[in-house]
Amino acid sequence: MSALVEALTQVAALGGPVVMILLAMSLVTLAVILAKAAQFLRLGVGRHAVLSSALAAWDSGATRQAQQAAALVRSPLRDLAVMALGAAGQAPQDNATLRARLTGEAAARMGQLSAGLRLLDSVAQVAPLLGLFGTVLGMIDAFQSLQSAGAAVDPSTLAGGIWVALLTTAVGLGVAMPTSLVLTWFDGQIAAEAAMAERIIDTALCPGLTATQPMSQPETGLAHA
Repeated sequence: MSALVEALTQVAALGGPVVMILLAMSLVTLAVILAKAAQFLRLGVGRHAVLSSALAAWDSGATRQAQQAAALVRSPLRDLAVMALGAAGQAPQDNATLRARLTGEAAARMGQLSAGLRLLDSVAQVAPLLGLFGTVLGMIDAFQSLQSAGAAVDPSTLAGGIWVALLTTAVGLGVAMPTSLVLTWFDGQIAAEAAMAERIIDTALCPGLTATQPMSQPETGLAHA
């Protein structure tokens, strides 16, 4: 652990304030990622087996069983499923109004899951630009030193200034790339939850549309030959 801290300290000392900012951004990003991963794990994001069984029971007409299963499921869509199946099982009402209400509830659930992801998106976009900004500043400083040296320029000194300047770009990309990958995974999980939310609403309002038998082949003239 001490070796890692020492290495980070050396990188920060070489890269200057831009690298310090990037390292601070990486710590904030790591905290957000861990918090979102814990939230997804606690809520059961991505676990749709029980919900799918409840919807299958609803389609088959076992409304009581479906409602009980939905109430016991561990999912961020549990309340939506309970509300949708409960409302659809009551007296007939305006489906358009009910669908609008349920869609709003689903959007609220997706908003809770998406909280904090905008920060990750900002880091993934800004970190490379900030690293490039640090490189430009470093190159300006290196060429100013070259101009000041005049004819007595030392190529090794110039090369050292250039690689130190490029260090900020490397750090910026190192922060942005894993952040972008993790953000893509989170977005995929939320998209799957949104698709399941739509399925819940559609199944609750239009039960019994699941195909149970293969479609019959159309008759042709060859069949009577």
